[in-house]
Order: sequence, then structure tokens, then C-alpha cells
Amino acid sequence: MTGKDMIAMSQGDLRRLAVIHKVIDKRLSQVEAADVLELSDRQIRRISARVSEEGDKGVIHRSRGLPSHNALDAKTKRRAIDLCKEVYEGFGPTLASEKLFERDKIKVSRETLRQWLKQERLPYSDRKKRPHRHWRERKECYGQMIQMDGSDHDWLEARGPKCVLMGYIDDATGIPFGRFYAYEGTIPAMGSFKGYIKKHGIPVSVYLDRHSTYKSTQKPTIEDELNNIGPLSQFGRALKELGVELIYARSAPAKGRIERLFKTFQDRLIKEMRLHNISSLDQANAFLERYLPVYAKRFAVKPSKSDDLHRPIPKDIDLDEILCVKTERALRNDFTIAHDKKLYQIQNNINAQKVMVEERMDGSMVIRHKDSTLKFTQISELPQKQHEPKIRKIHIPPMDHPWKRAMYERYQHIHSYSQREKGSQKEKELLLVKT
Repeated sequence: MTGKDMIAMSQGDLRRLAVIHKVIDKRLSQVEAADVLELSDRQIRRISARVSEEGDKGVIHRSRGLPSHNALDAKTKRRAIDLCKEVYEGFGPTLASEKLFERDKIKVSRETLRQWLKQERLPYSDRKKRPHRHWRERKECYGQMIQMDGSDHDWLEARGPKCVLMGYIDDATGIPFGRFYAYEGTIPAMGSFKGYIKKHGIPVSVYLDRHSTYKSTQKPTIEDELNNIGPLSQFGRALKELGVELIYARSAPAKGRIERLFKTFQDRLIKEMRLHNISSLDQANAFLERYLPVYAKRFAVKPSKSDDLHRPIPKDIDLDEILCVKTERALRNDFTIAHDKKLYQIQNNINAQKVMVEERMDGSMVIRHKDSTLKFTQISELPQKQHEPKIRKIHIPPMDHPWKRAMYERYQHIHSYSQREKGSQKEKELLLVKT
């Protein structure tokens, strides 16, 4: 607490005042003082004149303690704080300042808003200190590598069903792409990748994690070991057919761009959908198509090289034939195959031992042999076989059977011994009668 005769100064003010007193006392020239304080000699003359007239307080800038000329009035501040409490609850200062300007025409910087939120003790998610990671340089060209992953999160905040965001981000530019699905699996991965290549083209490589959807957990067969290749998942097989290189990350921070994109979307995108009252998967995907270009326009960066390495989709390939679940099945002698606990009758007369079953993304099924599409029908009920029940005959082995031989010989020995005992007993009885 400063008294009436006390002047509050900073260390910089005290240092400046000591130099100015030397200038006033003619112990230091104005040019030398300007070099020491890193000011112009004109400022030194002005400050010296003020100190001579007003005393030591003349060294303090006259605007100190006064409100800024561009400061917002109390009414606007109160309205912005009320909106942060009611409409933008939980929004961070950066996003809240954007929404205040975009929706409510209140222009306030994020730092000013952050101070207001602290003064009002309004909670918001703050950034946590991250562990140090070695920075990996971005790829040079657009389409050289994209990072892909799925994020299982409560995106609709209990307004609708839980869903997964299948997200993509270009490593060179940071341009995002994504779609919402009910789960993370092979069909959602293929469906989202089909949407990506239709919009941007086929990339050179895809960087993803070791989820069982993307990397097979099966052990390599003898044929795979001889060919020096590993087993592929259905998604990996489809990308290989499209000529896309698969790169597997060994940790989540390794593919940090897609992880940071999900973290940003879990803050920004969720609140944007809350403001628009999005409550279903169709609404979320429709909103995402409008939101992603706006996001890319603001946050995407310019690549070091202007080349676009995305390849156009060849006209002679059928994406539905590649982006599907393929399973090889044995063809029985009666031209039937078993698949997914169901039986199918092949209508074509072919000479083959195995056929390929393709489960498409739209739920349909196609059966192929080489390049030919086969006609088939599902067998709904199997015919019941009519037969008489067989009477099981019980086989009793004879007594001289090897299994019973030891027991039979023991029985004969005991029987002969008992007969001899009976004979000796009768002889004794006869002797007693005679006597």
C-alpha cells in the first residue's frame, strides 16, 4: 500500500530515473543516456524536462493506470461473459472469441476473454503440458502421405447414438477428411477411404496404426514366408490392389497429426454440432461436409512443393470390386458352398475347386471364379433324410477272448479247487457214518 508521499515504480522506472538525474546534474550527456536507456536523445530531453518540472513521478508514463482507448465498455463485457456462461459453456477462450464475433458480432481477443473468464472463475479446458517429442518434418508434396485413424468418442453428446469418426489428414498440408460411422471396422474403413479417393484421388501412402482392421493378426503361412511377405488384412489387401503403400506406426505419437486433429475436433467440432443441434449420423455427416472446407481454409498450410501426387482413379477398375471383403470358399461336388453359416447353390457349371465370395459395402454379395461372376441362390432349408433307426447290437466277447482269458483261467482254478474241497468233505462224512 503506497501512501500519499510515496510513488510506485518498477525496477525499469528506477533505473531510468537514476540515469535522468545524472543528465540533469550534467554528469552524463543526453547522447550517452540515450545509448544506456536505448532511447532517442529527443526522448531523453522530454523525460528530463518532465522530471525537472514534476519531480521523480515525471519519469512514469502518463497513460499508466488509465483504461485502453480500444477497451470494450462494461455493457459489452457483461454480455460476452453471460454468453460464455449460457451459450458457450465449456468453450475455450480461442473458440469462444471466434463464436462471439461470428454469431454475436462481439469482437474481443482471446487473451482478453481469457482474463475475463479467470476473473469470473468460469471453467474451461486448459492445455496440458505435453512430453517432449522429436519433431518429424512434413512431407514435401500434397498426397505423398496421409494419416488415417478412427476416433471412438461421444461426438453427439447423448443427443444421438454413439459413433466413430474415421478421419484422414494430409501430412504435407494438413487438409482433413472424415465421415461418421457406427463402429470402427473393415467396412467403415473401406467406405471412408472410397470417399477420400473420390474427392482427392489415390495417395502414395497411408500412415496408420496396428489396429486389427488395418494390420492382420494372423500368422504368416508357409507360402507367405517363402515369398517374404506378411499376412494382409482385408483393408490392407484392398489398398495394395490400388497401389497404395501401407506404413504402420508403432505408437500413437508417431502419427501425431491425426491424433491432434481428433483432439481439436473433440473440442471444436463437438461444440459446433451442439450449436446446430446435430443429433443423428446423417446430420453429422452432412454438417461435416460443410465444416471441413472452412476448417481447412483456416488451418491448412502450404506444402514445400506445389506438386499434387494424388493419382486419378483409373477408369477400367471397379472400386466396389476392390473395396470389399473377399473370402475364398471350397466348391463342393454338388456345386454348393458354405459361407457365414449359410449354404449357397452355384447355378453355373464350372470346373473349379474354390471360388471367391465378395461382401460389398452396400450389404450385397457376389461370388466369382477368376474374372467370371457366378449366379447363385441361397438354400434356405436343407432336406431331411428319411431313415429307420438302427438297433445297436451289443457284442459280448467269449470267455476265451484275450480280454477275459486271465479272468477265465482264474475262474477255472477256483472252480476246480472248490470241487476238490467238496469231494474231500464228503469222504470225511462217509468215514464218520461208517464209524
